[in-house]
Parts: sequence; structure tokens; C-alpha cells
Amino acid sequence: MAKLPTETHHFTSFDGTRLAWHEIRPETGEGRPVVLIHGYFSDANTNWIRYGHADAIAAKGYRVIMPDLRAHGESDKPHDPAAYPPDALTKDGHALIAHLGLTDYDLGGYSLGARTTSRMLATGATPKRVIFSGMGLEGLTGAERRANHFRNILTNLGKHERGSPAWMAEAFLKTTGGDPVALLGVIDTFVSTPRDVVAGFTQPTLVVNGVDDDDNGSAAELAATLPNATLVDIPGNHMSCVTKPELGQAIADFLVA
Repeated sequence: MAKLPTETHHFTSFDGTRLAWHEIRPETGEGRPVVLIHGYFSDANTNWIRYGHADAIAAKGYRVIMPDLRAHGESDKPHDPAAYPPDALTKDGHALIAHLGLTDYDLGGYSLGARTTSRMLATGATPKRVIFSGMGLEGLTGAERRANHFRNILTNLGKHERGSPAWMAEAFLKTTGGDPVALLGVIDTFVSTPRDVVAGFTQPTLVVNGVDDDDNGSAAELAATLPNATLVDIPGNHMSCVTKPELGQAIADFLVA
């Protein structure tokens, strides 16, 4: 599959933070918008572009819009704690939708991006279809469950046992050039979504997860809680499944079904 060009743009979010978003359009130049949000420590390129997922989706006729979350990628990385109030990422997501003037669109995310999607739904976003990837029910209802894990990684850089989950996360952080101070701030933005609210997400929803990934709890339980969900297992764990073509293919197949 030929690689489609990526365009990068910036906009100013609700509090003045300058954020980047990237898009890949189908060869026709137009297409239905789908907004995909990357995971923690990652960025749009690493999560969606590098391994061909965005191309696979755009090849089906979609305009793939991929923000870099604050403190990630090409977006601002403020060190002021005031830049990281609860639900800041959610407000950034709403600000992007408003900036682009989207009214008929699909929305999804991977890991932290899936949690941000959940919070956007809980606070008024109205996509036609939803994608939760790299996410289980506990990751939405208990946003704090891994907060200390990430604080430990970021406050003990260079001290983790080689081969440990913390060491592997630190190694990944180095590949994306993450800013540890800014990323610590992001943890303060985490907000849980109650189970009954999740159960009220009525849109057709894809839950796609690595078969060996339980980092954010049970994807099967999430799919069972949602009233209109399709569960797809793909190869890999929380880190490796992003590198598999099955991730982008599952999303593309869901969107055109």
C-alpha cells in the first residue's frame, strides 16, 4: 500500500496551549473524518502513522485526524502544574472538534486516548461511532489504577531493573523523546468514568485489544458493558500490538462495515 502524505497543523486549545494535529486524507482528497487519539508517552506518529494504521483507514476513504496530546509529540509541553487540571485532555479534544467544525465524525483512541475518548463522550461529544483500543473496563472506571506506576517510572528514570515493565516503558519514552516533567503533569488530568456512564455509550463501538494485553483491565468486560459493542482480539500485548497491521485493519473494517 502506497504511503499517503501527512499534513501537520496547530491550533490553540481552551487555555492557550498550542497543540498539534496531523491528518492523512484518502487519495480522493475528501473523506469522512475519524479522530484517533494516541496513548501515554506516545504521539500520533508512533501510535497511528508509523506502522501504517492511518494509511489503512484512509485507504477506505476516511480523513484520519490525529492530535498530539498536550505534553506529547509536537504539542506544547508546559511545566506549570496549572496546565494540567482534571480533564484537560478532554477539553483539548473538544477544542479540536470545535476548531475543525466537525459535526459528523467518528472518534477513538488507544490506551490514554481511549480514556480521553470516554471522557469526551461523558462530557458531550457526539461521534457516530466509537473505537476503544488498548483499553479495558477498569482503565475507564479506575483512571487512577496505574497512576502510581507511571509516577514511579517518571521519578526514577535510569533506576529501573533491566527488562522490567518500568524499564521497558522508560525505553519507549526515550524513543519518543518524552518530557518527564510535562508527562508527570498529565497524570493529574486523569478522570474516571463511572460504569453506569460507560454503559450509556450507545454508539456502535469497536473494542480492539491485544490478546495478551490486560494493562487496562478486561477488554471483554468493557465490550460486555457497552450496549452496542464489537470485540476484536489482535496479536500482541499493550506495547507490541501497536506494531501489528491487525490494529489498523480492525479499525478500518469496523468503520466500513
